[in-house]
Amino acid sequence: MIAQAQDIEQEIARQDSLFFAAYNSCDIATQEKYYSDSIEFYHDGGGLIRSKSQLIEGIREHICGKVLRQLVPGSLEITAIPGFGAIEIGYHRFHNLVEKSISAPGRFVIVWQKL
Repeated sequence: MIAQAQDIEQEIARQDSLFFAAYNSCDIATQEKYYSDSIEFYHDGGGLIRSKSQLIEGIREHICGKVLRQLVPGSLEITAIPGFGAIEIGYHRFHNLVEKSISAPGRFVIVWQKL
């Protein structure tokens, strides 16, 4: 059981790294593969988005070439959900390339579904 928990933790950490590498490089095609068609994206400033296409458009408009995400090292907490996937909780900060600023660390939650 412990080996399975370690495996899922490593896999989620790897997927987080791959997804946010695509996010930081504006690789929209890769990002789209990660998002469910029934996404629920909750943003502390913009509220709830339930449209995959609306989320992607927002990333194109507000993120690409303007913002980079950085995971706070050592902050990931990953909990397996047997038969479904996992919950990832951690802290990240954003580098605003336009304003040349870095946000304070913010907490995030991602629900990962194994397909």
